[in-house]
Amino acid sequence: MRPAYLTAARNLQLGREWAVEGDQDRALDAYEEALSILRALPPERTRDVLLAHTHLAFYQTLALMDPEAGQEHLHLGVSYARSTRDPLARAIAEECLSGLDVVL
Repeated sequence: MRPAYLTAARNLQLGREWAVEGDQDRALDAYEEALSILRALPPERTRDVLLAHTHLAFYQTLALMDPEAGQEHLHLGVSYARSTRDPLARAIAEECLSGLDVVL
């Protein structure tokens, strides 16, 4: 199971890097790959923290292209951030919600 987490985390990292470089298509593909790996794993905190980060990164990247896009990823990312109580995921979720008049 550890290799799956490492692969998903690497895809998340690459997706973030590509998003910053402006290659949103590659970033979205990397996030999608990370999500497919994580969804196949049994529920546990590490998986859920990675799901929170991946969904929030997915939302942030989609929001760059279309501010209305990615609402499902925002909802799921915020939900995972709340349930895992991961401080970084919660901070990212709050940042994503800051322009939406919603409180975490």
